[in-house]
Parts: sequence; structure tokens; C-alpha cells
Amino acid sequence: MSRYMQITVTVRPYYQPDLAAAFPRLARHLGFLNPDIAQANPSLFDLAGQVDKLLYSYDGTPLREILLRHHKTIRQLHQDIEAYIADWNLAAADRLLYRLEDIFDRLESELDSVPL
Repeated sequence: MSRYMQITVTVRPYYQPDLAAAFPRLARHLGFLNPDIAQANPSLFDLAGQVDKLLYSYDGTPLREILLRHHKTIRQLHQDIEAYIADWNLAAADRLLYRLEDIFDRLESELDSVPL
């Protein structure tokens, strides 16, 4: 590795135009207790990395109950994606990002029946 430079791989959000438009129910529930989260426009990968913190922060809310159902899968996908990125296996990481999106799509759908 170079002494003064390094190569990094990042997962950036690519919503059209933002998280609130792509996942309105999730953004609304996130913004209920912490408006800064939704406004920061995090990637789903970033949210997956914070799932334990979200479970703690949103204790007693419907969002927590739904996140709890998907917690194990979200954590495992996040860990696997990080491992693939570290190994420079970006094609495999990309495939898992699609699976993570599917989980968040399901989460969004489940939030449809939950009042805020």
C-alpha cells in the first residue's frame, strides 16, 4: 500500500431524487424521532450498518417491530457485503446489495399498514 494514498470503495445512495421519494414510509418513520436521518439521505447499506442502533433508538415504535423481523438478515447481508468489498469481489457485493434492496422493499411494504 502506498504511504500517501489509498484506494477506497464506497456504497453511495442513488435514489431518484432522495430516500423520502424512494422509501416514503421508511423515511417518515425514521424522521418521526430523528429528522436528520432521512434528511441525510443515507444509503440502504448505511442503514443496514446502523440496524442495531435503530432498534435501540426506535424502541416502542412500529418501525422497531418491523426492523426486528428482518434484523438477522439485514445484519448478515451487511457483514457479507463488507467482506466481499474487502476482498475486492465487487460483483458478489453488488448481488447482495440487490438482496438488501429487496429486504427494504419488503420493509416499506410492511410499513404501509402501520399508522404513524
